[in-house]
Order: sequence, then C-alpha cells, then structure tokens
Amino acid sequence: MKEIIATDRAPKAIGPYSQAVKLGNLLFTSGQVPLDPRSGQMVTGDIKAQVRRVMDNLREILEASGTSLDHVLKTTCYLRNMDDFSAMNEVYADYFPKTPPARSCIQAARLPRDCDVEIDAIAVVPPVS
Repeated sequence: MKEIIATDRAPKAIGPYSQAVKLGNLLFTSGQVPLDPRSGQMVTGDIKAQVRRVMDNLREILEASGTSLDHVLKTTCYLRNMDDFSAMNEVYADYFPKTPPARSCIQAARLPRDCDVEIDAIAVVPPVS
C-alpha cells in the first residue's frame, strides 16, 4: 500500500500532488521549489539561497517520512539556467558531504512559479528498530 506523506514543515502542495509517497521502504518526493513553508513566499536572491531553501524543504519531507538525506538514492535537479550549475553544486555538496546520491541535472525552460531551481529525491526509509 502506498502511504501519502504530508508535513507542515515543508511547503504545501501547490497542485494535485503529494509532498511525497512511500511504498514499502522507498520514498518518492515531489519536486521542491524555493518556497518558504512559513511565509508561503518564494525565496528570492541568488541561486545559492534558492538551493538552500529547496534542500531544507526536501530534508523536512524526508525526516517527516522517517528517513534522512543520508538515505537518498537519487535526485533530479532542474535548473532554469545551466550557468547556475557550479553554484548549485556548492550548496548541494553541503547537504551530501559523505556519500552523495546518484543525480541527474537538466536545464528546464520554465519551472513552477518561475523559480530558478527544483529538486526531487528518491530515498530508502530504514526499518524502525
């Protein structure tokens, strides 16, 4: 059975989708954009600030699901401008300092709410002991 994951520590879905879906011990997150869950406003500023907000949102969803960034298997990163790739990598690396997951990164012509970055993740949810 699939389990729908929802937390108020990350932005509410802005469409007909779930923040994450768990099936067995796998968790699939929806793409996260730089939306502040408290204010409901998009984070403005450079790409680094936006990536931090996105990664913080992902971390909150993972933790609400019983897992963490340490258990992420794969991410997909969407950038509006591939010129932001190096700056995105600098921040991204801070969140995966030891064993980074597999990753794809593509340039997208347009992202939700005209943001500059969106990232989704697939993770393992370890058994509760």
